[in-house]
Amino acid sequence: MHHVYNGIAATELHGVVWQKSRHSNSQGSCVEFAKLASGDVAVRNSRHPEGPALVYTPAEIESMIIGVKAGEFDHLVAGA
Repeated sequence: MHHVYNGIAATELHGVVWQKSRHSNSQGSCVEFAKLASGDVAVRNSRHPEGPALVYTPAEIESMIIGVKAGEFDHLVAGA
């Protein structure tokens, strides 16, 4: 695989398995995650699977998940 960078076309990430939450809505408005061979994590919009993927370190993803679990982003959800 060639160099992976932020904003890489998701189609350039060969052999990855994309995963979305089982709580995703039926219209396909989801964020999908894929673990890369380097250990980094790619994130893409499921409505645009060929579009850009943003790449984060495991530490960045861990910080985000901890914040989500702690409710730090609840104000971003409609109706919250």
